[in-house]
Amino acid sequence: MEVIAFVIGVVLMVVGLAVSIALHELGHLWPAKKFGVRVGQYMIGFGPTLWSRRRGETEYGVKAIPLGGYISMAGMYPPSPKEIARAQAAGAAGSAQRTGRAGGGFFATMVQDARAANDETLLSDDDDRVFYRLPVWQRVVIMLGGPTMNLLFAIVLFAILLSGIGVQSATTTVSTVSECIIPADVERTECAASDPAAPAVAAGIEPGDVITAVDGVPISNFADAAAIIQASPGKQIVVVVQREGETHRLTLTPVAVTRPATDELGREVLGADGEPQTEEVGIAGIRQEVAYLRQPIWAGPQAAFEQVGAVSGIIWQLPVKVWETGVTVVTGGERDPNGPLSIVGAGRLSGEVAATDAPILNRVAGFLSLLASLNIALFVFNLIPLLPLDGGHIAVALWDGIRRAWAKLFRRPPPPPVDATKLVPVTFVVVVALISMGAVLILADIVNPVSLFGP
Repeated sequence: MEVIAFVIGVVLMVVGLAVSIALHELGHLWPAKKFGVRVGQYMIGFGPTLWSRRRGETEYGVKAIPLGGYISMAGMYPPSPKEIARAQAAGAAGSAQRTGRAGGGFFATMVQDARAANDETLLSDDDDRVFYRLPVWQRVVIMLGGPTMNLLFAIVLFAILLSGIGVQSATTTVSTVSECIIPADVERTECAASDPAAPAVAAGIEPGDVITAVDGVPISNFADAAAIIQASPGKQIVVVVQREGETHRLTLTPVAVTRPATDELGREVLGADGEPQTEEVGIAGIRQEVAYLRQPIWAGPQAAFEQVGAVSGIIWQLPVKVWETGVTVVTGGERDPNGPLSIVGAGRLSGEVAATDAPILNRVAGFLSLLASLNIALFVFNLIPLLPLDGGHIAVALWDGIRRAWAKLFRRPPPPPVDATKLVPVTFVVVVALISMGAVLILADIVNPVSLFGP
């Protein structure tokens, strides 16, 4: 059953990724069509086409490899002025030029091939239904639409997770009462005759009691009650509980026990000699009920934007993080649990969530959290101002707008559109870097994966 659940979790992540990609591309498609750009294809995935159907001028389809998607818009790059002049002057020679090879080496050939591929989307030189002829703000809206859809999807997922399902929290309701206090230095779980009785039993606390106050302090969560009890070893304190609609005032004397001292992050506190420090705390012998507490409706957007900030803070460290991950593949060292993952790693975590021995609601919450985090990563990553990412196209459009504003300010003729095909060599380097980093992460997620349950 665990294997089947694991496979289901992986499949759900693949489907979730496909939905995320579909929404991303819809974020580009809707404004592109609204602004009149001719869109030839809307595809989910890469590689061989599994299914497609043409509606109007656009072909919609699904491809075999669900690791991305695209829409093909007419005139993503403006034709080079020199190319247009040569084509108009040479006629057929210009047509041959688009399919030939440029001089000047590898990158020059790439630039020409990019222009030739772009020219195939142009019906004629006076075709107005092309991307590069749109006003700057419309080009920005189109390119920003994809990442924005990922952000909105993440907000919806976080809202379902936090406001629909809730956050698993310790309530003030008593779940169980221990019969005795078992010393921390023994491995048994059953009470022995020598073990002292649990103070909660002696005080008369029962399962189902709702703690409302401890030592005169009103209680809204179990952590507050536990803090007061732990700070009162050997001291009599009054615990007020609600039981079947009635209020009971009970006298509790927490038993003193010695345990390792920890800081606010739960880490052991070491002394000057390097040895673990200990502290004396009070124990009552009660456990709290854990329930899902629904959060306010704004908790979802708040969580999404907090995660955007966290991901943005580490995105510039991505090459270093990937390098460190690659080192762990060679050395077998422990990976950073908060480091980057490939889709293989995300699928593996989703499988672990589905296969864990936990209530179904816990597993659903875990999956939604993973998928929401993936969409936040897609949002931030796609805004990096480098081609071929959406942020690169936004940067080109903004630069074009700055040039036009500058010319207008000084009453000069409007400059020609920015020829982004000149950036193809940079784009090539970025693509190679992305493929390389992706390969390293995939290898790491296979050889030395991150696990929810540790090594």
